[in-house]
Amino acid sequence: MGDIKKRWYVVRAVSGKEKKVKEYLELEITRHKLNDFVEQVLIPTEKVFQIKNGKKVSKEKSYLPGYVLIEAALVGEVPHVIKGIPNVIGFLGAEKGGAPVPMRLAEVNRILGKVDELLETEEEMKIPFVVGEPVKVIDGPFQNFTGVVDEINEDKKKLKVMVKIFGRKNLLELSYMQVEKEL
Repeated sequence: MGDIKKRWYVVRAVSGKEKKVKEYLELEITRHKLNDFVEQVLIPTEKVFQIKNGKKVSKEKSYLPGYVLIEAALVGEVPHVIKGIPNVIGFLGAEKGGAPVPMRLAEVNRILGKVDELLETEEEMKIPFVVGEPVKVIDGPFQNFTGVVDEINEDKKKLKVMVKIFGRKNLLELSYMQVEKEL
């Protein structure tokens, strides 16, 4: 049984239900004793940062919404068990109702590499601002004020923004997460 050739397939799921699909898949695989045929179930995710109540919060977000990756040998009842799971639309394939098409190794490596890369560079943020650019403060005591980027400190991930308060120009030091580009 140890030499079953497993390939990667893409299972289409209802967008937003990927985690539930993964849980159900793992439960059904165990219940039907199909562990020899299914190696792993993956949801490609990335970390995104948001500000909630003045705090920087990291959250995992699926970067391929509606898709779950599965490494399996689609033999016997395995495809039917997978298709029978709630919120599963089916396999990604060449034609509707046709046989599931396995992913090419290059695609798998690129996606898995991207997942690893996202985990490693979670704290790295590109500098989304340039000196002289108009910005709007979206968090803190000066929320909704607009100003111009005066200086950028890459190490601390902070900006110095020139803001007019009561007709006078003031220099505020704000983090990248406290401002957004003015449209």
